[in-house]
Amino acid sequence: MSDQQDITKRRESIIVENDLPYPPERVWRALTDPGLLEAWLMPNNIRAEVGARFQFRTAPAPGWSGIVDCEVLEVVPHRLLVYSWRGGSKATEGCRPGLDTVVTWRLTPLENGGTRLYLEHSGFDPDSFAFRAMGQGWRGKISEKIPQLLAARTAGESLRERNERD
Repeated sequence: MSDQQDITKRRESIIVENDLPYPPERVWRALTDPGLLEAWLMPNNIRAEVGARFQFRTAPAPGWSGIVDCEVLEVVPHRLLVYSWRGGSKATEGCRPGLDTVVTWRLTPLENGGTRLYLEHSGFDPDSFAFRAMGQGWRGKISEKIPQLLAARTAGESLRERNERD
């Protein structure tokens, strides 16, 4: 294989890890409950069942349809979720051919009762805008948006519990 072919076939992954002070079951819900997932990512109709097809949808942008087509490839409840991530559309006029990547979520219980959340989004052309933009996006979602959502849900549940006792 020539050097040029090596370069064109090289693919990269976005990898992000974050330790959260919440049990895996709670973090799992943020990844698999459509309403919670929408709160930190995009409107969707996810079902965490192998073979289930679902979509993320947002406003279209120049060169992008605003739709991500996904299929669940692997599920181990509270531990592993893998799905394809195909964005853009050849059929949508003016849109670039889309991404054809894979998202892998791993949840590892921590001794303190929390969860190590690991994301690998693989299959990117390392020189692509999508690789750079989504790398920044995933880092913000995992370090800020998911913890904010889980903290708000915990605070809301604590408030409800207090109100029920009173």
